[in-house]
Amino acid sequence: MKSLKIDLLACSLSMCVCGLFFAIPALAAETRRPPDIVVYLADDLSAADLSLYGGTNIRTPSIDQLAADGMTFNRGFVASPSCAVSRAALLTGLMPARNGAEENHSYPREDVLRLPQVLNELGYQTAAFGKVAHLRSAPDYHFHVYDLKQNIPELQVTVKKFLENRTDPRPLALFVGVSDPHVPWPSETTVDPEAIAMPPQLLDTPRTRVQRSRYLQEVKNLDAYLGELRELTDKHMSKDKLFVFSSDHGAQFPFGKWTLYDEGIRVPLVVAREGKIKAGARTEAMVSWVDILPTLIDIAGGEVPENLDGRSFAAVLRCKTDSHRKRIFTTHSGDLKMNVYLSRSIRTDRYKLIWNPHPEFAFTSYIDLLLRETSGDYFKQWMTAAKTDEHAAKVLARYYGRPEYELFDLKEDPHELTNLAGNPKLADVQQNLLSELKLWIEEQGDQLTVFHEPLMLDAPETWVPRRK
Repeated sequence: MKSLKIDLLACSLSMCVCGLFFAIPALAAETRRPPDIVVYLADDLSAADLSLYGGTNIRTPSIDQLAADGMTFNRGFVASPSCAVSRAALLTGLMPARNGAEENHSYPREDVLRLPQVLNELGYQTAAFGKVAHLRSAPDYHFHVYDLKQNIPELQVTVKKFLENRTDPRPLALFVGVSDPHVPWPSETTVDPEAIAMPPQLLDTPRTRVQRSRYLQEVKNLDAYLGELRELTDKHMSKDKLFVFSSDHGAQFPFGKWTLYDEGIRVPLVVAREGKIKAGARTEAMVSWVDILPTLIDIAGGEVPENLDGRSFAAVLRCKTDSHRKRIFTTHSGDLKMNVYLSRSIRTDRYKLIWNPHPEFAFTSYIDLLLRETSGDYFKQWMTAAKTDEHAAKVLARYYGRPEYELFDLKEDPHELTNLAGNPKLADVQQNLLSELKLWIEEQGDQLTVFHEPLMLDAPETWVPRRK
């Protein structure tokens, strides 16, 4: 017994010496190696539609399993509720006015640093498959490898082939973006339209239910692929890997995408890393998509660039704090000529103030202007109902026309149905939030640019599609 104790002590001392003087270079290299990174992005997915966030319409077992393995953020937000702008903020750590991508289908200025560049310098191989950056901008982000095919059947082939044939010894930062549940939605669905619960901000019509069921089918599809992707990355990547799941903004339904209501800007965010992030954890910390860039760099062992809008939330992941931001700022500057509309917002734990600088503009979008059979044709039933039904008329009026100020008590009114702007009891709250918001806009250098000729609220006869 005495001999055993001496042997154990000797072994322990030997390990200390090795650790202090790096007598085993291979062990030291292994210790220094940063984790592999996987970022999986959905396209147009509202957090509220997942069971993880209280949704009841469908099961999403793969997302639930990722949450069981890692940390769920109850309050994750994007910088802007349209595809190109949101993704540019993610990949630059800068808000739209500062990176140059303000309206949808615009891209960051050439001089703006991108996340893949930093990861490349830290010794990673970076790869992007599908819709990570926005469409043609993918080459400009300097991924070592990229492939733009974004439908799940295509990704099942391209990502699998890449990982199976990869021989690069560097740690891998793999970004995978699916096109689901972005429109067009499939004609076939396993979700019963009659059985689903409808969000309270939408009109409950038969066709709306059909299109909701088709949208939810794509949510089920992206969940199933998440399970496949985790199996694939577990097999071909390091055991030590950081896995991030999120969406670029909310779903393409009224009061979702293109708006600053929580339905448009609150997104799922789940982060897992075995042995490093507590399994099954949830946090109330408010984080923004601009915070993901500095967080990834921080965890990878790099030096976070100065003058970013984003801040690392690595301390939240380590359960050292349950708070991050006291304010969430979001912006929207339109989507070409289909949606010429400006909005800016500030959100606290309790309240949100939305400022619409041009309430004289009509809010239009691809939904009501195109009325496509594969997405927004339900809006025809909305317009018909509004002719005879008072509630439907109010919903349609709220869709097209927004007051200059919208103030919501998120504790009492989480669906943001009751505008409290102008309420004398909340006058101080409104004024303080507005002052903060306008100061932030000034600091951002945000010129509140209207990028195209708007459609006017008092001229509904002009509300027709305009491509150029």
